[in-house]
Amino acid sequence: MAKNMTEGSPLKLIIQFALPLLVGNLFQQTYNIVDASIVGRCLGEKALASVGASSSVQFLVLGFCIGICCGFGIPIAQRFGGKDYTQMRSYIFHAVILAAVTAVIMTIACAALCPQILALLSTPDDIYQDAYRYLLIIFLGIPFTLLYNLLSGILRAVGDSKTPFLFLAFSTVLNIALDLFFILVLQLGCAGAATATITAQAVSGILCLVYIRKRFPLLCISKEDCKLRKNATKTLLVMGVPMGLQYSITAIGSMVMQSANNGLGSVYVSGFTAGMRIKQFAMCPFDAIATAVSTFCSQNLGAMKIERIKKGLRQGIGIGVLYGICAGLVLIFGGRTLSLLFISKNAVEVLDASALYLRCMGFFFWSLGILNVCRMSVQGLGYSGRAIFSGLVEMVARIIVSLVFVPMFGFYAICFADQTAWVSAALYILPVCIFCIRKITKEKKESLETK
Repeated sequence: MAKNMTEGSPLKLIIQFALPLLVGNLFQQTYNIVDASIVGRCLGEKALASVGASSSVQFLVLGFCIGICCGFGIPIAQRFGGKDYTQMRSYIFHAVILAAVTAVIMTIACAALCPQILALLSTPDDIYQDAYRYLLIIFLGIPFTLLYNLLSGILRAVGDSKTPFLFLAFSTVLNIALDLFFILVLQLGCAGAATATITAQAVSGILCLVYIRKRFPLLCISKEDCKLRKNATKTLLVMGVPMGLQYSITAIGSMVMQSANNGLGSVYVSGFTAGMRIKQFAMCPFDAIATAVSTFCSQNLGAMKIERIKKGLRQGIGIGVLYGICAGLVLIFGGRTLSLLFISKNAVEVLDASALYLRCMGFFFWSLGILNVCRMSVQGLGYSGRAIFSGLVEMVARIIVSLVFVPMFGFYAICFADQTAWVSAALYILPVCIFCIRKITKEKKESLETK
């Protein structure tokens, strides 16, 4: 059901929107956790390293897909908030066309470049073949990733965060069953884990498509909407491409960091992989809160309710920082125990590496509450170009740590690379967010004065 976020308590609306999204994000991360847990427990530490050896490039490619879909949703949310449904459906049509073109280009290019990507990441020889099979299958599933994220992004743009969660929950259960079937019964190894993931993603996308066609006539495009317009295409690209690039630029820094870590040996690759899975799971609330605040800001910008935007943003940052402090304490004191989800207690060196990675991260986890909420809000307000620079700051910070400090301090430097990137980017995006709101406020005043 669509939800208008331009009326009512901002905090209540943000929490109501974020909760289904949070649970959905947790289910989505369960994909990765189930893959890693079954692979690590059933196939061994080297198989776990194979699945994790290319995680940064997966984030680069799939993050770009997710980013452009989120960007496409911003004009849709703005038109929904302004009750301009004809223009909203035109944006939906153009978003579908652009997503289809992106799927074709990225699938062909990424599948063809798999060997070069793994070589660039300095993938150890003893895990190369399994890492290649896993990555290739993930890349072949790019169209399904785009399908689900585009449709769920459209639903969230009109205030419905519950429906994408329900479909994702179903497909997560399916993913678990398929993991067990492909790995234990068919004995497909790491390739089976990847096949289970993209199959479950495909099911989510198809269910979203069927639901929209049957239950959301407001979003269904007609023949009149199917007219290519240069302005609509430009608007979507201006919103979507910078948002996709922001994800990708951030991932480039992660790739350099992962390449540096891969060079330390399979023990640290396995420890880093386990720690990263836990980190991604712990980051889900940040993503849910930030997406909720961004949608709130987009709809209220369409309705030109600036004071509501300010209030919602302040409350969103407060929730994010509070969660970051609590989650950080869990990572500091419980990181080793959580790592046992993926690693046998007998693999002491791997456990030590994962626990160290999580403990160091916990002290700075709160900074993501500022970074994610402000960055998504700046994008939701239509300043994607400014938000992309925060990704550039993250990339540069990770690269400096990886190239300068990893050779000097080894895995200890890896343990502080993310935090350095987060704090640096937060110091940039917070004043930028304040500047953007002041600019919008000034433009509104000038508009009222000219009337």
